[in-house]
Amino acid sequence: MLIQSASLKQLVVAILQSGGSFETEAEIISDHLVLANLSGHDSHGVGMLPMYFERLQKGLLHPNQHVQLVREDGSILVFDGQSGYGHVVAREATARAIERCKESGLVLMALRNSQHVSRVGTYGEQAVAAGLVSLSFVNVTDHHPLVAPYGGSDARFSTNPLCFAIPGTDKQPPIILDMATSQVALGKVRVAINKEEEVPENWLIDHNGQPTRNPRVMEGYLFPKEDSPPLGALMPLGAYKGFGLALFCELLAGVLTGNGTIQPGNPREGSIVNNMLSILFDPSRLVEQSWMHQEIEALVDYFKASPPADPSQPVQIAGEPERTMREQRGAQGIPIDENTWEQIMNCGEMYGMNRVEMLSIAGIS
Repeated sequence: MLIQSASLKQLVVAILQSGGSFETEAEIISDHLVLANLSGHDSHGVGMLPMYFERLQKGLLHPNQHVQLVREDGSILVFDGQSGYGHVVAREATARAIERCKESGLVLMALRNSQHVSRVGTYGEQAVAAGLVSLSFVNVTDHHPLVAPYGGSDARFSTNPLCFAIPGTDKQPPIILDMATSQVALGKVRVAINKEEEVPENWLIDHNGQPTRNPRVMEGYLFPKEDSPPLGALMPLGAYKGFGLALFCELLAGVLTGNGTIQPGNPREGSIVNNMLSILFDPSRLVEQSWMHQEIEALVDYFKASPPADPSQPVQIAGEPERTMREQRGAQGIPIDENTWEQIMNCGEMYGMNRVEMLSIAGIS
């Protein structure tokens, strides 16, 4: 089905409020999730609601939390997310870092003990909107490993995303690289399971360490069933290079935030705890702005002038596919498969909403 973004936002707000979120929090989370869908990242969109509500029921995710500043040393800020919704606490921590960076020109911000921060590019966009450059590294704890190390045959770490963002110019929109260090985000496998589709080659290995296109090897992580296949693993991006990046996400976001890494001596209660280490700086403190803009534009023009290997797929700069998809889905609506829709309906029913009410909010008669 196709649902307009405004109607989908209203539905998600109502469901989140049924789960205990105040209206402001529900709106922040809903905006974040629906923007992920609009950007083409269904892996981090409204399909995450069932996972969040499972954590709510287990008491691992706490609504209506705010970041707590636990350490301040000049341009170094350390925050605790208090197991709150990551969409809220990471946004707040980033806003505080931006405020300090405007004063000092450079900030190192550590956020620990946040539940799932979702699409990390959101915080890159938040920084570039303030005219700042940001570099963010994220690890995942309190969760069973998902990704095999290069040369390994079973999962030992998670998708460990990173995001680099630099402001745009009058001609060139901001450049935002937001990616998992695994071959693919787990949410994309969830989408494939719900759509009953195979995944591309090189995404997954099975429990024997052999390549597979069957997304159900990850079903035991996502939707455990009696007939789920033995657990497989995601593959690291770019073989040993992605593994190396994932390792540094553990070291930077896990060790240096003080909240720990995926190593089995730390708790694994089944939630998604994210720790994030971000560097923000004001580029105008380094170079003259007009020169910087000219250089960025010239560099992007040079890259995009490369004759495409496939004429239907010209060279694109990081952030461009998301902007294109936002225009398309903003006009046509957001596609949601039947299984994902059923899971979202179940979330509302879990806290007393009925389907007629939810369909009405979503604009579906």
